[in-house]
Amino acid sequence: MASSRETAALILLLRTARLPWRWYADMVEKAGSAVAVLEQEQDVGDRTDDEQSFGQQSLFTAPPNAVDRSAQLDAVAAEIAGWEAAGIELVTVLDRGYPENLRGVHDRPPLVFVAGRLEPGDARSAAVVGTRRPSPAGVHAAIAIAEQLVEANYTVVSGLAAGIDTAVHTAALDSHGRTVAVIGTGLSRCYPPQNARLQHRIASECAVVSQFWPDAGPSRRSFPMRNAVISGLTLVTVVVEASPSSGSLIQARVALGQGRPVLLPDALLGQRWATELAAHPGAHVVRSPGEVTTTIERLTSSGTLTV
Repeated sequence: MASSRETAALILLLRTARLPWRWYADMVEKAGSAVAVLEQEQDVGDRTDDEQSFGQQSLFTAPPNAVDRSAQLDAVAAEIAGWEAAGIELVTVLDRGYPENLRGVHDRPPLVFVAGRLEPGDARSAAVVGTRRPSPAGVHAAIAIAEQLVEANYTVVSGLAAGIDTAVHTAALDSHGRTVAVIGTGLSRCYPPQNARLQHRIASECAVVSQFWPDAGPSRRSFPMRNAVISGLTLVTVVVEASPSSGSLIQARVALGQGRPVLLPDALLGQRWATELAAHPGAHVVRSPGEVTTTIERLTSSGTLTV
């Protein structure tokens, strides 16, 4: 577990970030210290030539001294303590508890917030996603796939959206299995609002994960970012039902870009987007819920995936 000072330094680093957050995951891991990267960033931030090379004004108007930095870190540490008191755990790339699968993708976030508890066994997981406006057949398929995954001892991961996601999470819980919700808001929020009770249940029995500050609201940008974490946490993504403009297709493309397989039910192949996606080397067509788990097992045993 990273020290409280390192965790506070990472928070401060991200709040004053001049670069995309995902870059800091690499920088901090390579340095082995968020404090070291923070000091480097603050030093660079005060150099006029570096300001010009980044094409933006420095976020630091004066060189921070050690006393200023210590006070900032103390303030952030107090904020972290407040989150912990509210039942929100903060896990960074410097922590052993950072999710194993997520650590292996290039666009991993430098930290995640967790309500509930992630378990080591959650690495054996599959994402099941789909449209917010499913057909009755789509809901039936989602439930059957979630139940099959639970029976095979997989953790079922989805995005807590209306429609397919809701059906998947509920089916996994009702089957006494593990499910993890990855949300596009902070953990103190719920979107959609009607899933507040479900979010609370998942946090109580399993885990809800977010890469956003706890009080962050929903935005158009946050949900595609959420999709990258869903696929990064899991071994495969199963797209149950979608449309050509569905966020589930963003999830599928991100998963393939991360080197994670995508599974498609054969019932979708009458749609052009599904046929095009199925032609990708990383995509696999499945004909039944049972074939979902046998496909994952086959890919795992061949060394394509790890658990």
